[in-house]
Amino acid sequence: MHEMIKGANVGLTSLSTDVGSVMVSLGWSSPTGEGDADVSVLLLTADGRVRSDADFYFYNNPVAPDGSVQLLGKAPTAGGSEDRITFDLSAIPPQVERIVVAASRHEGAGFGELDNLRVSVADASGEGLLRYSVEEAGAVGALLFGEFYRRSGDWKFRAIGQGYGSGLAGLATDFGVDIDDAAEAEPEVTVEQAVVEAAAAVVERAVPEPAVVVPPRAEPRPRTAKKKVTLPKVAKKSLAENDAWRTARLFPASALKSDRERETRATSVLLSVMTQVPEFGRRLTAGFGAPAGRMETFTEVTLPNGDSPRRPDGVVRVERAGKLWTALVETKTNGNALRQEQVQAYVDIAARRGYEAVITLSNDVELDGSPLVEVKTDGRRKNKVALWHLSWAEVTHQAQMLIRHEGVANGAHAWLLQELLHYLQHENSGCHGFQNMGPAWVPVRKGIDDETLCQGDTRAVDVVESWERLVRQVCLRLGGELGQKVLPVQRARRGAEPQARRAELADRLCTDGKLDAELRIEGTPGVLALCADLRTGKLRTSIEIPAPEQGYPLTWAKRLVRQLDEAPADLHVETLVDGDQGGPRGTLERLRPEPADMLPRNGAQITGFRLSLFRGMGNTRGNAESGFIRSVDDSVDRFHTSVVENLDRRAPRPRQPVVGAAAG
Repeated sequence: MHEMIKGANVGLTSLSTDVGSVMVSLGWSSPTGEGDADVSVLLLTADGRVRSDADFYFYNNPVAPDGSVQLLGKAPTAGGSEDRITFDLSAIPPQVERIVVAASRHEGAGFGELDNLRVSVADASGEGLLRYSVEEAGAVGALLFGEFYRRSGDWKFRAIGQGYGSGLAGLATDFGVDIDDAAEAEPEVTVEQAVVEAAAAVVERAVPEPAVVVPPRAEPRPRTAKKKVTLPKVAKKSLAENDAWRTARLFPASALKSDRERETRATSVLLSVMTQVPEFGRRLTAGFGAPAGRMETFTEVTLPNGDSPRRPDGVVRVERAGKLWTALVETKTNGNALRQEQVQAYVDIAARRGYEAVITLSNDVELDGSPLVEVKTDGRRKNKVALWHLSWAEVTHQAQMLIRHEGVANGAHAWLLQELLHYLQHENSGCHGFQNMGPAWVPVRKGIDDETLCQGDTRAVDVVESWERLVRQVCLRLGGELGQKVLPVQRARRGAEPQARRAELADRLCTDGKLDAELRIEGTPGVLALCADLRTGKLRTSIEIPAPEQGYPLTWAKRLVRQLDEAPADLHVETLVDGDQGGPRGTLERLRPEPADMLPRNGAQITGFRLSLFRGMGNTRGNAESGFIRSVDDSVDRFHTSVVENLDRRAPRPRQPVVGAAAG
């Protein structure tokens, strides 16, 4: 990978022959685990300004109508988080000469508070092309990481690292974006409302109106959001006579019996919805380096392979400007693992036929530095084949985000996604996500019980990896239900490799017998901590909330008790104080009549409060009623519903002034 310094530039074609589509990753880490930023992209003409406000892509305007720019959101990394953006450089309009890639912070925070600020670029196969680390960003609210620019028909990248003390608004204004504080987003509509509006539109078109002369006026500013269709929050009352009647489903799952049937049906259902709901299909394929274009998917495909032809579970093809992007799909359901020899065969076939990618799809969750399948590539072949993995949990998450929170273009798309969700969540589909802690789970638990598990035991590393997969799946599931970003917090030394970090966690598991994780939920005042104590068989979910900056300690205690009025009586409340000495603690049941018992008697300064719930840990390694995975899911759900949601949410962070742009 080409390492860059500030001010340097490099031509993309000198690094790779496959740069029609690239992925840019902006990353950072925080010493406190609480730092975050939002990415933004500006398309500029030769005069250094946007053509219109629609050339500014940010959290309210994440996707270009032509698919040339798409903000994919945040992904966890070993040292923090990364924001990813895909660019289809072949689709960038010819008037655009430069593409600026930037990020901004909120609430007066500066980039100097973050560590390991970096930007990297990968080609369509996922191979890293370049990397630039920003040094000494300073107390600036916005940071221009770098830019793509045209030169002699090719694209080049320049490392910039320029800060803006005036934040996102200042950066956007410098490039010609019109800031509009009064711009309003159009509301989302439910499926039923969409159907009514569609019918009204048909009637309106059928009745011609008399011509009206409209005086010329200034062109209205585009809205910051289109009307979107989402699921209604309350389902309509069923007309069934009794609960035994079942609604007819577009994708029935009740008759599925064998694993092969599940794999075939799941692949066909998913691929068909991807083609019919463009927002959903593009969201899944953009992360694989696919261009934005006309998509077709196939299932009954036979490909020559010597004396034994191969039949992949599916094929995805995208056409843009006469060029084809093709990916083979290999699917597994239930607890079936991907087979190395099978995936290797598809990679070899794809390389021979000039295809771009192989996509594996299973219930497992892939981790950085720990691929599910190791494959070899023939370095003599000119065509590079990218191997990507997608978990069923991520498919469900993306469908939930669209249909329940962000919305899709019309009622038909909403209904198709609703049917897909029903299918994926049916007990017979086999698409239930990570559901087995692996063969090392039982011997590691036994080794911790009898104190025979030694540091360096590879089985402990296997359990740590399974734990990390489970935590990531919990984040996907909870984020899809809440419609908020939920990311695991990974506190690691700067530059630590994933394998070294997991080996360190495995050694701590051997000595302490505990598995720890932290989840950051957008809009929540604190980090949700999860601890599985394998010695005691207890799960602990907790959150630390800081003490208010103003007021009296007794007022804080009374207010907290009022907030927790509907929380469980067995909730543990601990007062956090300065210094090593712990503060008062007790159950909510005991503290409700006497909130003053939360105050330290020695007058120590209160820094915050820790709220904790405990429950028994599942014994088995699977997802059954008595399984460990089920107990973790239940613990997180109970704590979030009964405790976190009762706390006053942090006031919504003041977004920068709404820009009068977006896909309108």
